[in-house]
Amino acid sequence: MDRAALTDALDAALPQTQCTRCGYPDCRRYAEAIADGEAAINQCPPGGADGIARLARLTGLPVLPLNPLNGSEGPRRLAVIDEAWCIGCTLCLKACPVDSIVGGPKSMHTVIDPLCTGCELCIPVCPVDCISLVDASEGRTGWDAWSPAQADEARERFDFHRERLARDEQERLARMAVRSAPSTVAGTEVSVKSSVIEAALARARQRKPG
Repeated sequence: MDRAALTDALDAALPQTQCTRCGYPDCRRYAEAIADGEAAINQCPPGGADGIARLARLTGLPVLPLNPLNGSEGPRRLAVIDEAWCIGCTLCLKACPVDSIVGGPKSMHTVIDPLCTGCELCIPVCPVDCISLVDASEGRTGWDAWSPAQADEARERFDFHRERLARDEQERLARMAVRSAPSTVAGTEVSVKSSVIEAALARARQRKPG
Protein backbone atom coordinates (compact mmCIF):
# COMPACT_ATOMS: atom_id res chain seq x y z
CA MET A 1 0.00 0.00 0.00
CA ASP A 2 1.51 3.34 -1.03
CA ARG A 3 1.63 6.35 1.29
CA ALA A 4 -1.46 8.06 -0.12
CA ALA A 5 -3.59 4.91 0.11
CA LEU A 6 -2.30 4.15 3.60
CA THR A 7 -3.04 7.70 4.75
CA ASP A 8 -6.60 7.44 3.43
CA ALA A 9 -7.10 4.09 5.17
CA LEU A 10 -5.69 5.36 8.45
CA ASP A 11 -7.80 8.50 8.27
CA ALA A 12 -10.90 6.39 7.69
CA ALA A 13 -10.05 4.35 10.79
CA LEU A 14 -9.92 7.43 13.02
CA PRO A 15 -13.05 8.76 14.75
CA GLN A 16 -12.80 12.26 13.22
CA THR A 17 -13.52 14.07 16.47
CA GLN A 18 -10.75 16.54 15.51
CA CYS A 19 -9.94 16.90 19.21
CA THR A 20 -6.16 17.39 18.68
CA ARG A 21 -5.38 15.14 21.68
CA CYS A 22 -3.18 13.02 19.41
CA GLY A 23 -0.83 16.00 19.20
CA TYR A 24 -1.79 16.95 15.66
CA PRO A 25 -4.18 19.66 14.35
CA ASP A 26 -6.71 17.15 13.04
CA CYS A 27 -7.26 13.47 12.29
CA ARG A 28 -5.91 13.71 8.76
CA ARG A 29 -2.61 15.17 9.94
CA TYR A 30 -2.30 12.37 12.49
CA ALA A 31 -2.96 9.78 9.77
CA GLU A 32 -0.26 11.36 7.61
CA ALA A 33 2.20 11.29 10.52
CA ILE A 34 1.53 7.58 11.13
CA ALA A 35 1.95 6.82 7.43
CA ASP A 36 5.28 8.65 7.49
CA GLY A 37 6.43 6.78 10.58
CA GLU A 38 6.52 10.00 12.60
CA ALA A 39 3.74 9.13 15.07
CA ALA A 40 2.76 6.04 17.03
CA ILE A 41 -0.62 4.36 16.59
CA ASN A 42 -1.59 4.76 20.27
CA GLN A 43 -2.22 8.51 20.47
CA CYS A 44 -6.00 8.70 19.88
CA PRO A 45 -8.08 8.60 23.10
CA PRO A 46 -11.49 8.85 21.34
CA GLY A 47 -10.66 5.75 19.27
CA GLY A 48 -9.54 3.88 22.36
CA ALA A 49 -8.21 0.32 22.35
CA ASP A 50 -10.38 -0.68 19.39
CA GLY A 51 -9.05 2.26 17.40
CA ILE A 52 -5.46 1.27 18.14
CA ALA A 53 -6.21 -2.28 16.98
CA ARG A 54 -7.61 -0.91 13.72
CA LEU A 55 -4.50 1.17 13.11
CA ALA A 56 -2.29 -1.82 13.98
CA ARG A 57 -4.00 -3.98 11.37
CA LEU A 58 -3.48 -1.33 8.70
CA THR A 59 0.16 -0.64 9.50
CA GLY A 60 1.28 -4.11 10.57
CA LEU A 61 2.58 -2.63 13.80
CA PRO A 62 2.02 -4.31 17.18
CA VAL A 63 -0.93 -3.24 19.31
CA LEU A 64 0.07 -0.87 22.09
CA PRO A 65 -1.76 0.47 25.12
CA LEU A 66 -3.07 4.01 24.77
CA ASN A 67 -0.38 6.56 25.57
CA PRO A 68 -1.48 8.25 28.83
CA LEU A 69 0.23 11.45 27.71
CA ASN A 70 -2.52 11.82 25.11
CA GLY A 71 -5.36 11.15 27.52
CA SER A 72 -7.52 8.24 28.52
CA GLU A 73 -10.30 6.31 26.82
CA GLY A 74 -13.72 7.35 28.03
CA PRO A 75 -17.38 7.66 27.10
CA ARG A 76 -18.52 9.96 24.36
CA ARG A 77 -19.40 13.33 25.79
CA LEU A 78 -21.47 16.26 24.60
CA ALA A 79 -20.87 19.93 25.30
CA VAL A 80 -23.70 21.72 27.10
CA ILE A 81 -23.92 25.51 27.37
CA ASP A 82 -25.45 27.08 30.47
CA GLU A 83 -27.80 29.60 28.86
CA ALA A 84 -28.01 31.71 32.01
CA TRP A 85 -24.27 32.39 31.97
CA CYS A 86 -23.56 32.57 28.22
CA ILE A 87 -22.51 36.10 27.22
CA GLY A 88 -22.53 35.51 23.46
CA CYS A 89 -18.80 36.09 22.97
CA THR A 90 -18.73 33.67 19.97
CA LEU A 91 -15.37 32.19 20.99
CA CYS A 92 -16.86 28.71 21.22
CA LEU A 93 -18.27 29.05 17.70
CA LYS A 94 -14.79 29.70 16.38
CA ALA A 95 -13.29 26.82 18.38
CA CYS A 96 -15.78 24.15 17.29
CA PRO A 97 -14.23 22.16 14.41
CA VAL A 98 -17.54 20.87 13.09
CA ASP A 99 -19.79 23.94 13.55
CA SER A 100 -22.04 22.20 16.06
CA ILE A 101 -22.60 25.40 18.07
CA VAL A 102 -25.04 28.05 16.88
CA GLY A 103 -25.62 31.59 18.09
CA GLY A 104 -24.71 35.18 17.38
CA PRO A 105 -22.71 37.98 19.00
CA LYS A 106 -24.13 38.94 22.41
CA SER A 107 -26.86 36.31 22.10
CA MET A 108 -27.24 32.94 23.76
CA HIS A 109 -25.44 30.00 22.11
CA THR A 110 -26.51 26.38 22.03
CA VAL A 111 -25.01 23.05 20.97
CA ILE A 112 -26.64 20.85 18.33
CA ASP A 113 -26.26 17.53 20.13
CA PRO A 114 -26.19 15.12 17.14
CA LEU A 115 -23.34 17.09 15.58
CA CYS A 116 -21.11 17.47 18.64
CA THR A 117 -18.05 15.21 18.57
CA GLY A 118 -17.12 15.82 22.21
CA CYS A 119 -13.77 17.29 21.18
CA GLU A 120 -13.78 19.59 24.25
CA LEU A 121 -12.10 22.42 22.32
CA CYS A 122 -14.86 24.84 23.30
CA ILE A 123 -14.21 24.36 27.03
CA PRO A 124 -10.93 26.29 27.47
CA VAL A 125 -11.93 29.25 25.30
CA CYS A 126 -15.11 30.10 27.23
CA PRO A 127 -14.32 33.17 29.38
CA VAL A 128 -17.18 32.54 31.82
CA ASP A 129 -16.87 28.75 32.16
CA CYS A 130 -20.45 28.17 31.08
CA ILE A 131 -19.73 25.01 29.05
CA SER A 132 -19.73 21.57 30.63
CA LEU A 133 -19.63 18.00 29.35
CA VAL A 134 -22.22 15.28 29.85
CA ASP A 135 -21.94 11.54 29.18
CA ALA A 136 -23.80 10.69 25.98
CA SER A 137 -22.90 7.04 25.52
CA GLU A 138 -24.06 5.41 28.76
CA GLY A 139 -20.56 4.29 29.66
CA ARG A 140 -19.61 2.93 26.24
CA THR A 141 -16.15 4.02 25.15
CA GLY A 142 -14.06 4.26 22.00
CA TRP A 143 -15.72 2.93 18.86
CA ASP A 144 -18.45 1.35 21.01
CA ALA A 145 -19.59 4.92 21.69
CA TRP A 146 -19.17 6.14 18.12
CA SER A 147 -19.98 4.85 14.64
CA PRO A 148 -18.41 5.00 11.17
CA ALA A 149 -21.43 6.98 9.96
CA GLN A 150 -20.91 9.58 12.69
CA ALA A 151 -17.20 9.73 11.85
CA ASP A 152 -17.95 10.27 8.15
CA GLU A 153 -20.39 13.08 8.94
CA ALA A 154 -17.89 14.69 11.31
CA ARG A 155 -15.20 14.57 8.60
CA GLU A 156 -17.54 16.22 6.10
CA ARG A 157 -18.50 18.93 8.56
CA PHE A 158 -14.85 19.55 9.43
CA ASP A 159 -13.99 19.92 5.74
CA PHE A 160 -16.91 22.33 5.31
CA HIS A 161 -15.76 24.22 8.43
CA ARG A 162 -12.29 24.74 6.96
CA GLU A 163 -13.72 25.80 3.60
CA ARG A 164 -16.03 28.27 5.36
CA LEU A 165 -13.14 29.79 7.32
CA ALA A 166 -11.10 30.17 4.12
CA ARG A 167 -14.08 31.75 2.34
CA ASP A 168 -14.73 34.11 5.26
CA GLU A 169 -11.09 35.19 5.20
CA GLN A 170 -11.22 35.87 1.47
CA GLU A 171 -14.39 37.92 1.92
CA ARG A 172 -12.79 39.85 4.77
CA LEU A 173 -9.77 40.70 2.63
CA ALA A 174 -12.06 41.71 -0.23
CA ARG A 175 -14.03 44.05 2.06
CA MET A 176 -10.78 45.60 3.30
CA ALA A 177 -9.68 46.17 -0.29
CA VAL A 178 -13.01 47.83 -1.13
CA ARG A 179 -12.83 50.07 1.94
CA SER A 180 -9.29 51.14 1.16
CA ALA A 181 -10.03 51.86 -2.51
CA PRO A 182 -12.13 55.04 -1.92
CA SER A 183 -9.42 56.42 0.36
CA THR A 184 -6.85 55.90 -2.37
CA VAL A 185 -9.09 57.50 -4.98
CA ALA A 186 -9.89 60.38 -2.66
CA GLY A 187 -6.22 60.85 -1.93
CA THR A 188 -5.47 60.91 -5.64
CA GLU A 189 -8.23 63.46 -6.26
CA VAL A 190 -6.90 65.70 -3.51
CA SER A 191 -3.40 65.42 -4.95
CA VAL A 192 -4.64 66.31 -8.45
CA LYS A 193 -6.67 69.25 -7.14
CA SER A 194 -3.66 70.52 -5.20
CA SER A 195 -1.52 70.30 -8.31
CA VAL A 196 -4.11 72.18 -10.37
CA ILE A 197 -4.43 74.91 -7.75
CA GLU A 198 -0.68 75.25 -7.39
CA ALA A 199 -0.30 75.54 -11.15
CA ALA A 200 -3.02 78.22 -11.32
CA LEU A 201 -1.35 80.21 -8.54
CA ALA A 202 1.97 79.97 -10.35
CA ARG A 203 0.39 81.32 -13.54
CA ALA A 204 -1.26 84.13 -11.60
CA ARG A 205 2.05 85.12 -10.02
CA GLN A 206 3.67 85.19 -13.43
CA ARG A 207 0.96 87.49 -14.78
CA LYS A 208 1.09 89.82 -11.76
CA PRO A 209 3.06 92.90 -12.58
CA GLY A 210 6.29 93.30 -10.67
